[in-house]
Amino acid sequence: MPNSKRIPGIVAILSTAVVLAIFLSGGAYSASSGEIVFSDVKEQTQQFMEWEKSIRLSPQQEARKKEALTAIPAPCCSDNSAYTCCCPCNVSRTIWGLSNYMITEQDASAEQIRSKVTEWIGFVNPGGYKSGDTCYRGGGCRRAFKHDGCGGMSASHVQF
Repeated sequence: MPNSKRIPGIVAILSTAVVLAIFLSGGAYSASSGEIVFSDVKEQTQQFMEWEKSIRLSPQQEARKKEALTAIPAPCCSDNSAYTCCCPCNVSRTIWGLSNYMITEQDASAEQIRSKVTEWIGFVNPGGYKSGDTCYRGGGCRRAFKHDGCGGMSASHVQF
Protein backbone atom coordinates (compact mmCIF):
# COMPACT_ATOMS: atom_id res chain seq x y z
CA MET A 1 0.00 0.00 0.00
CA PRO A 2 2.24 2.79 -1.23
CA ASN A 3 -0.38 5.55 -0.77
CA SER A 4 -1.11 4.74 2.89
CA LYS A 5 2.08 6.53 3.99
CA ARG A 6 1.05 9.70 2.14
CA ILE A 7 -2.43 9.96 3.69
CA PRO A 8 -1.29 11.23 7.14
CA GLY A 9 0.89 13.84 5.43
CA ILE A 10 -1.96 14.96 3.19
CA VAL A 11 -4.33 15.15 6.17
CA ALA A 12 -1.79 17.26 8.07
CA ILE A 13 -1.35 19.62 5.12
CA LEU A 14 -5.12 19.94 4.62
CA SER A 15 -5.68 20.48 8.34
CA THR A 16 -3.07 23.23 8.38
CA ALA A 17 -4.67 24.82 5.32
CA VAL A 18 -8.11 24.77 6.94
CA VAL A 19 -6.83 26.32 10.17
CA LEU A 20 -4.96 28.99 8.21
CA ALA A 21 -8.03 29.75 6.09
CA ILE A 22 -10.21 30.10 9.19
CA PHE A 23 -7.64 32.35 10.83
CA LEU A 24 -7.19 34.55 7.77
CA SER A 25 -10.91 34.85 7.14
CA GLY A 26 -11.65 35.44 10.80
CA GLY A 27 -12.97 38.90 10.08
CA ALA A 28 -12.76 41.28 12.96
CA TYR A 29 -11.12 39.09 15.56
CA SER A 30 -7.70 37.71 16.27
CA ALA A 31 -7.91 33.97 16.86
CA SER A 32 -5.79 34.08 19.98
CA SER A 33 -6.75 37.21 21.89
CA GLY A 34 -10.29 38.18 20.89
CA GLU A 35 -8.87 41.57 19.96
CA ILE A 36 -10.46 43.27 16.99
CA VAL A 37 -8.22 43.16 13.95
CA PHE A 38 -9.17 45.30 10.97
CA SER A 39 -9.19 43.30 7.78
CA ASP A 40 -12.27 44.06 5.64
CA VAL A 41 -13.71 47.58 5.42
CA LYS A 42 -17.04 46.50 3.93
CA GLU A 43 -17.70 43.59 6.28
CA GLN A 44 -16.56 45.39 9.38
CA THR A 45 -18.40 48.60 8.51
CA GLN A 46 -21.64 46.62 8.39
CA GLN A 47 -20.79 44.82 11.65
CA PHE A 48 -19.86 47.99 13.52
CA MET A 49 -23.00 49.78 12.33
CA GLU A 50 -25.07 46.80 13.51
CA TRP A 51 -23.40 47.05 16.92
CA GLU A 52 -24.23 50.77 17.00
CA LYS A 53 -27.90 49.89 16.48
CA SER A 54 -28.12 46.87 18.74
CA ILE A 55 -25.82 47.47 21.73
CA ARG A 56 -27.20 49.73 24.43
CA LEU A 57 -24.91 51.18 27.06
CA SER A 58 -25.58 51.90 30.70
CA PRO A 59 -25.04 55.51 31.83
CA GLN A 60 -21.60 54.55 33.21
CA GLN A 61 -20.64 52.85 29.95
CA GLU A 62 -21.87 55.84 27.94
CA ALA A 63 -19.68 58.09 30.11
CA ARG A 64 -16.64 55.93 29.22
CA LYS A 65 -17.53 56.15 25.53
CA LYS A 66 -17.87 59.92 25.82
CA GLU A 67 -14.51 60.19 27.61
CA ALA A 68 -12.83 58.13 24.90
CA LEU A 69 -14.37 59.74 21.84
CA THR A 70 -14.47 63.37 22.96
CA ALA A 71 -10.67 63.39 22.74
CA ILE A 72 -10.75 62.45 19.02
CA PRO A 73 -11.77 65.00 16.38
CA ALA A 74 -14.49 63.66 14.10
CA PRO A 75 -12.69 62.64 10.90
CA CYS A 76 -15.20 64.33 8.61
CA CYS A 77 -15.88 67.45 10.67
CA SER A 78 -12.98 68.10 13.00
CA ASP A 79 -14.71 71.01 14.72
CA ASN A 80 -16.77 68.26 16.41
CA SER A 81 -15.59 65.27 18.39
CA ALA A 82 -15.93 61.66 17.31
CA TYR A 83 -18.46 61.36 20.14
CA THR A 84 -20.86 63.87 18.65
CA CYS A 85 -19.82 64.42 15.02
CA CYS A 86 -22.10 66.93 13.31
CA CYS A 87 -24.52 64.18 12.24
CA PRO A 88 -25.00 60.41 12.38
CA CYS A 89 -23.07 59.65 9.20
CA ASN A 90 -21.80 56.18 8.37
CA VAL A 91 -18.24 56.78 9.52
CA SER A 92 -19.61 57.95 12.87
CA ARG A 93 -21.93 54.96 13.13
CA THR A 94 -18.93 52.65 12.72
CA ILE A 95 -16.99 54.51 15.42
CA TRP A 96 -19.93 54.41 17.83
CA GLY A 97 -20.63 50.72 17.19
CA LEU A 98 -16.98 49.73 17.58
CA SER A 99 -16.87 51.66 20.85
CA ASN A 100 -20.11 50.06 22.11
CA TYR A 101 -18.74 46.60 21.42
CA MET A 102 -15.39 47.28 23.05
CA ILE A 103 -17.10 48.58 26.17
CA THR A 104 -19.68 45.82 26.56
CA GLU A 105 -17.71 42.80 25.33
CA GLN A 106 -14.11 43.70 26.20
CA ASP A 107 -14.59 46.09 29.12
CA ALA A 108 -12.17 48.37 27.27
CA SER A 109 -10.84 51.49 28.91
CA ALA A 110 -11.24 54.95 27.37
CA GLU A 111 -7.57 54.78 26.32
CA GLN A 112 -8.05 51.40 24.59
CA ILE A 113 -11.14 52.69 22.79
CA ARG A 114 -9.32 55.84 21.65
CA SER A 115 -6.46 53.78 20.31
CA LYS A 116 -8.66 51.30 18.43
CA VAL A 117 -10.96 54.00 17.01
CA THR A 118 -7.96 56.00 15.80
CA GLU A 119 -6.63 52.82 14.20
CA TRP A 120 -10.04 52.21 12.53
CA ILE A 121 -10.15 55.75 11.11
CA GLY A 122 -6.71 55.18 9.59
CA PHE A 123 -7.79 51.80 8.24
CA VAL A 124 -10.89 53.09 6.44
CA ASN A 125 -8.98 56.02 4.98
CA PRO A 126 -5.29 55.12 4.74
CA GLY A 127 -4.50 58.49 3.15
CA GLY A 128 -5.93 60.24 6.20
CA TYR A 129 -8.78 62.69 6.50
CA LYS A 130 -6.96 65.81 5.38
CA SER A 131 -9.36 68.70 5.49
CA GLY A 132 -11.48 67.97 8.55
CA ASP A 133 -14.41 69.70 6.84
CA THR A 134 -15.78 67.00 4.56
CA CYS A 135 -19.28 67.50 5.90
CA TYR A 136 -19.32 71.15 4.89
CA ARG A 137 -18.05 70.79 1.33
CA GLY A 138 -20.27 69.76 -1.55
CA GLY A 139 -20.72 66.03 -1.77
CA GLY A 140 -18.44 65.05 1.08
CA CYS A 141 -21.14 63.20 2.97
CA ARG A 142 -21.75 60.94 -0.03
CA ARG A 143 -18.09 60.17 -0.73
CA ALA A 144 -16.39 56.92 0.23
CA PHE A 145 -14.31 56.81 3.42
CA LYS A 146 -11.13 56.38 1.39
CA HIS A 147 -11.91 59.64 -0.46
CA ASP A 148 -12.21 61.72 2.72
CA GLY A 149 -15.94 61.06 2.83
CA CYS A 150 -18.51 60.09 5.42
CA GLY A 151 -19.39 56.94 3.53
CA GLY A 152 -22.95 58.11 3.12
CA MET A 153 -25.72 59.03 5.48
CA SER A 154 -27.74 55.81 5.50
CA ALA A 155 -26.69 52.47 6.93
CA SER A 156 -28.47 50.79 4.03
CA HIS A 157 -26.44 52.71 1.45
CA VAL A 158 -22.75 52.85 2.39
CA GLN A 159 -20.20 54.33 0.00
CA PHE A 160 -16.96 52.35 -0.03
